[in-house]
Amino acid sequence: MTKPKVLLLGEIAIAKDTWNSLSDIAELIEPKASNRAEFIEECKSGELDGVVAGYRTFGSFAVTGMFDQELLEVLPKSMKFLAHNGAGYDQIDVHACAERDPPLLVSNVPTAVDDSTADTAVFLIIGALRNFNTSMLALREGKWRGNPPPPLGHDPQGKVLGILGMGGIGRNLKAKMDVFGMTTIYHNRKPLSEEMSGGAKYVSFDELLETSDVISLNLPLNKNTRHIISTKELQKMKKGVVIVNTARGAVLDEDALVKALDSGHVLSVGLDVYEEEPKVHPGLVRNPNVLLVPHMGTWSVETQDKMEKFCIGNVRSAIEKGKLNSPVPEHASLQ
Repeated sequence: MTKPKVLLLGEIAIAKDTWNSLSDIAELIEPKASNRAEFIEECKSGELDGVVAGYRTFGSFAVTGMFDQELLEVLPKSMKFLAHNGAGYDQIDVHACAERDPPLLVSNVPTAVDDSTADTAVFLIIGALRNFNTSMLALREGKWRGNPPPPLGHDPQGKVLGILGMGGIGRNLKAKMDVFGMTTIYHNRKPLSEEMSGGAKYVSFDELLETSDVISLNLPLNKNTRHIISTKELQKMKKGVVIVNTARGAVLDEDALVKALDSGHVLSVGLDVYEEEPKVHPGLVRNPNVLLVPHMGTWSVETQDKMEKFCIGNVRSAIEKGKLNSPVPEHASLQ
């Protein structure tokens, strides 16, 4: 009997043996295309016919572009599952995937990223609060702390941390910042149980903006959260607020943020994500009070290994059981 085909979109960095083990149940293939136009033509040619499931990385965007209506129209009808290696899936139009005939069911990796991403947020919070970046830059220019030295930074102890988006990463971050003596408040679409929140206080969106000393963005990017922090929201924040974003760049209006930094209303910022990656807003690059990391929230051997194996597990389940282990919330009822 002919084995079903599984399409690898991107590269397996760590768990190559686990990926190759799928060859027991599937034929593992890769596209020949190097860009979206070529990929669309490859789909139309019928060369990918018989593909049942795909493994997708963020890096595959360079080849396929967005998984949108245009792409869904040319994908082989045999393809019913897409296992995405990441927690966020804003590069996939999951609503269009659900409406396709047959639906393309999408899974993500919802928990394996929590520790590593929260660790990155901790680094950015401490670095931005203490405003280490200004003197780190000066040191590399042979100017020691700087001339004149920068203003004194701030300790985290006793400060209020406002977490916008109290999912797995937000809860992990809260537990870690407890060690630094911060008091955590949060805003979600709805309050969590006392056990889930770990004692963090649920507040309204406006109260979080108005009372937090540090605001950490940990929410997914969708049509409702794009630019959820813009001029109006920044104006409601305390003067001297610190903002950290390890979610998605577009939840934060970078033009508005640059203006708030330049005016001094926002003290400092720590960013791991950007609106137009890999492009970074020049107003952020030129400002020494902005600590910049090039989207490395899950950039560790251990986390990449966990993510890849989790995602490969979704592919195996799709082939063997006809369902995904961790469908995205929008698709949970479709299996």
